[in-house]
Amino acid sequence: MKTLLILVDGMRPDALADVAPAQELMKKSSYAMDAQTVFPSVTLPCHMSLFHSVDPGRHGTTDNIYAPQVRPVEGICEVLNRYDKTCAFFYNWEQLRDLTRPGSLAHSYFRSQEPGGYETTNEMVTEAAVKYLKENEPDFAFVYLGWTDEAGHAKGWMGEEYMRSVHASWNNIMQLINAVSEEYTVIVTADHGGHERMHGTMLPEDMTIPVICYGKPFEAGKVLENVSIKDIAPTIIALHGAKAPAEWEGRSLA
Repeated sequence: MKTLLILVDGMRPDALADVAPAQELMKKSSYAMDAQTVFPSVTLPCHMSLFHSVDPGRHGTTDNIYAPQVRPVEGICEVLNRYDKTCAFFYNWEQLRDLTRPGSLAHSYFRSQEPGGYETTNEMVTEAAVKYLKENEPDFAFVYLGWTDEAGHAKGWMGEEYMRSVHASWNNIMQLINAVSEEYTVIVTADHGGHERMHGTMLPEDMTIPVICYGKPFEAGKVLENVSIKDIAPTIIALHGAKAPAEWEGRSLA
């Protein structure tokens, strides 16, 4: 069993209503369109909670500046590394480098948005991930796509530019899914939503995220209930036959 986690920054579930690839994938997947992220609904705290299955109050990162953990909790890659699993990262927002500890990654690809913004680097990240996935088939891969969040802040969530970024991100998602073998289970999600030109609040528009689980052992068309972003790490660990740390607060969806 191998896993691919794809995260689209700031992707609201209601933005997927008219995205044909998303709707087609949901028919083949188990999914929740009302999953909840953590507060504050800010990118780095949400990612830390996703990878470490604890609230921000436990991992200590409460804004987009990483705070070293006073009482460290293992993340997805540290656990899988102990089980001799290979992990790979592909991303275009540099702060995500702190999601893993040194020595836990077999491969990491980062591309700054400087060459042409997130629209360009989403394509570059996807291309690099597709190539690596085909050639190396890591046990776990994480792909982060940042354009939607940038579009939301610049032009407003659910606006024309934001929706263009969502559609483009789903083209990237389908390239990634088509690149992997049936041995992979794919999870597509977001870190938070957004409203107007911001996020970070307790508003449902900020706190509600999609979680789509495609591949074995997930049933096609099944609606998952009471899903938290903290459930993603235990799900991935369970799919690999590994044991989740006792400190983790989420539950496996598998």
